[in-house]
Amino acid sequence: MLLSRKVKNRMLFLILLMTVSVIAIFFIIKTLDGNILYFSSPSDVNQKEDIVFDKLMRIGGMVKDKSITTKLDTIQFTVTDFKHEIIVSYSGTVPNLFKEGKGVVVEGILKDKNFFIASRILAKHDENYMPIEIKKLAGNNVK
Repeated sequence: MLLSRKVKNRMLFLILLMTVSVIAIFFIIKTLDGNILYFSSPSDVNQKEDIVFDKLMRIGGMVKDKSITTKLDTIQFTVTDFKHEIIVSYSGTVPNLFKEGKGVVVEGILKDKNFFIASRILAKHDENYMPIEIKKLAGNNVK
């Protein structure tokens, strides 16, 4: 069966389009994978055998009660998941939601399995948090 020139051109175009699409999707996924930072809990860090030190990462957990100390422009506190703990050192302004007993995600580099130098603090609200505007829209059914 002989294919006409028009059909051959369409097939070539479709093959080229699919090839370019696959290559583009591959590069998009690779780029996103390199830029997305998930956070690890202190237990995750403690249990990993092949953890990389001095690489940008995030640690998440709760700020341990009575663990916050400040010296000059540095704040030091302990992040815990109630099984393991990591001491975090940070220089800079802390968010308003940052408090003992509250959730936090810190971004920085891990020096060893027990010490983390943070470059950024991301304070978290609890799972029951709801913005005031949404509470008003929901009415009296929400506390």
